Amino acid sequence: MSKLLIKGGRVLDPAQSLDDIRDILIENGRIASIEKNIDATGAEIIDAAGKLVTPGLVDIHVHLRDPGLEYKEDIVSGTLAAVKGGFTSVACMPNTTPVNDNLAVTRYILDKAGREGHCRVFPIASITKGLEGDSMSELGELREAGCYAASDDGKPVVNSELMRRAMEYARPFGVTIVSHAEDLTLVGSGVMNEGPVATELGLKGIPWVAEDAATARDIMLAELTGCRLHVAHVSTKGAVELVRQAKKRGVKVTCEATPHHFTLTDEAVRGYYTNAKMNPPLRGEEDRAAVCTGLADGTIDAIATDHAPHHIDEKNVEFNIALNGVVGLETALPLTLKLVREQIIDLGHAIELLTSGPAQALGLPVGTLGIGCGADITVIDPELQWTVESQRLSSKSKNSPFDGWSMQGKAVCTIVGGKIACKQD
Repeated sequence: MSKLLIKGGRVLDPAQSLDDIRDILIENGRIASIEKNIDATGAEIIDAAGKLVTPGLVDIHVHLRDPGLEYKEDIVSGTLAAVKGGFTSVACMPNTTPVNDNLAVTRYILDKAGREGHCRVFPIASITKGLEGDSMSELGELREAGCYAASDDGKPVVNSELMRRAMEYARPFGVTIVSHAEDLTLVGSGVMNEGPVATELGLKGIPWVAEDAATARDIMLAELTGCRLHVAHVSTKGAVELVRQAKKRGVKVTCEATPHHFTLTDEAVRGYYTNAKMNPPLRGEEDRAAVCTGLADGTIDAIATDHAPHHIDEKNVEFNIALNGVVGLETALPLTLKLVREQIIDLGHAIELLTSGPAQALGLPVGTLGIGCGADITVIDPELQWTVESQRLSSKSKNSPFDGWSMQGKAVCTIVGGKIACKQD
């Protein structure tokens, strides 16, 4: 019988309202006991004194690029980056080559993750076949195969009637529809946030209403159909308020924010810095502050990275043609802890946003330290100081806007299914 004993850490599990100095005993990959002063003869000991011990972190928005785009990332490198960042579960978006719109691709992802991955992987199906927006994927079949959610992330579902039917079809299967809220007619040829910085740089802007109008449509469709809707990467004051008001009306809607949207503004684009180019774009300070307020008051349910690796040749080009996206799995935790130090959110809520919040948004069977649950656990040193060096990140791609930043807080031990997946100083 394999035993692992985590000793003397501050155990924080928001799903159980647990915040206390405890030991955790793991037997045969599951949590056997959470008590004070456990004595387990023959167990491997992890000394967690002075550390935080939390449910394994959950990221419900990553791009693993596998199958088909493995030069940017693959399941092995992406899940290694995840466990380095403290994540034990990731949900991967379907914009692979081929698209995850059929059983073969879903099974490929789950099989490779099971054999070679460093953490749990939950595939997200595409809402439409080939992400083309013309016809619906077989969502019931894909749910049976292991997809808890469906999204055309990277593209909005332009056809409102098709989005309505997808929600109606998804509802009885318990599939969460994840919205990429973007009105392409309002985006036009814009490449960054519309505002003074775009004007100064001579770049075409994307107005806030492009996100807000699409968010409003999808919320209304969720209200009509009763489907569970999750709004990805909210970045505007208006989108946050739309979700806030919808929740008050009882709409089954959740949403997420990314570390780059609650940390950076469009000022980061100065110098035509392509690692600050993403979709939705970095907004102004008023929007960034509104996202922080949404995190604080519970409007925003989850912090998700939108980890989007790209090869240097796709970023080291003119701003207008650089691809959108940044890597984020290894920097999300310290940037979230920064919000705690700035007293925007408290520590318990920060952990909730990284564990039970995202898990519940997609209905994933993870995110808590319940007795008998799979032992997915993250041990965090909240005081550890380190510097981001993009070239040393585990992701194949190095497109981080936080290169050179000084960080505080790091996952020092990541346990997946009772086994140590990553241990670092």
